[in-house]
Amino acid sequence: MPCNAPRAAAYMQRCGLDGIIASSPVNITYFTDYHCWLDGQFKEFMVTPGGSGDLLPAFALYRPAGRPGLTVSALLAVNALDLPVDLCPWGDAALEWGEPLGPMDEAQQRLWQQLREMRSETTAVDALVHLVQQAGLDEARLGLETEGVPATLLAAVQAALPKAELVDCSNVIRLIRMVKSPAEQALLAEAARIGEQAAAAALAEARPGVRLRDMQQCFRAEVGLLSADFDHFAYGIRGLGLATEPDYALIEGDALYVDYGCLYRNYCSDSGVTLAVGGLEGEWVGKYQALYECMRAGQAALRVGARASDAPQAMGDVLGERGVAASFPHGHGIGLEVRDYPILVPDNGGRIADECVDEAADLLLEAGMVLNLEAMIFAPGRASLHMEQSFVVEADGNRPLVEQDRAQPVVP
Repeated sequence: MPCNAPRAAAYMQRCGLDGIIASSPVNITYFTDYHCWLDGQFKEFMVTPGGSGDLLPAFALYRPAGRPGLTVSALLAVNALDLPVDLCPWGDAALEWGEPLGPMDEAQQRLWQQLREMRSETTAVDALVHLVQQAGLDEARLGLETEGVPATLLAAVQAALPKAELVDCSNVIRLIRMVKSPAEQALLAEAARIGEQAAAAALAEARPGVRLRDMQQCFRAEVGLLSADFDHFAYGIRGLGLATEPDYALIEGDALYVDYGCLYRNYCSDSGVTLAVGGLEGEWVGKYQALYECMRAGQAALRVGARASDAPQAMGDVLGERGVAASFPHGHGIGLEVRDYPILVPDNGGRIADECVDEAADLLLEAGMVLNLEAMIFAPGRASLHMEQSFVVEADGNRPLVEQDRAQPVVP
């Protein structure tokens, strides 16, 4: 699985954690590679009329030594069939039992036996306790991702593990995730490659009279053909802001912000260009050049030991020198979510803190971070310009995640 195991182990040692319990779908995926599209959508009221909007519970138990533990609803447990995890399903899947119609492989047989033996009254908390006890951690210091966990569920976990020391580690997990393992970098590179190829196909359709929704649909179809999932295809319309819904038809002379991304094996791509129908003219040529120079300045600031605020400062300085004041050049990490830490913005004096860590939000850059830089100009009623690229921070500087030539706008 692509999780950055050495980094997780180092943070856990630093924080005195014997294990981490993840509760959100994205972090369960990070530690186990388990994913099901329903996990981020299935809410209590959908199965219990009058219930809350809380997601149905699931947990992952991670420790540096040993296989991760995973508990999910019994009906969804089959999604973990091929994973190297200790699986403990919970709940009533309303299964009709009989003898198997034919032979099953080892993993199928194991899950069949688990489902056969489980009790319908077993809850997610019961299953989590079983995993913790099985790992010998019921009296250990455990980091628990509490963010987003309903108060009643959190209280149930605490009551069920009375001898364990449970501490909030929601931000520890974010800090672990912000440096990508080689496997994660490879997945992100493939996602970015697919995004670039699909965007090139969609943007090649641009000409006066072509509708942006048709281009968006072309991007969606190309992404699917390349074995990825659609995430977003956003655009500017006459400089009026960022849009995904209006059905605008291009006209000669349009200059548009275009931002696009896809998901490949749960990892995100996010990139952007300027689409210039007929090419840029007049002041827009200079403004585009200013964006390009600001991106190069930001890239030069992506080095080990630099502050997260250094890149946007360098980008903003260039734009200011070129007479562009109305822009927000910035950046962000990218991974299982379209925005991971670090967030590259001016230092706001904030802290990243939970019961395990407390550090300045203006984080230091580290080797292995995959970072996006972006800059845009919106001029209402006139035009919008955009540029976004992905980079990998390395020990001696940085490199592009994939080839993303932004020296010129896209002119179909």
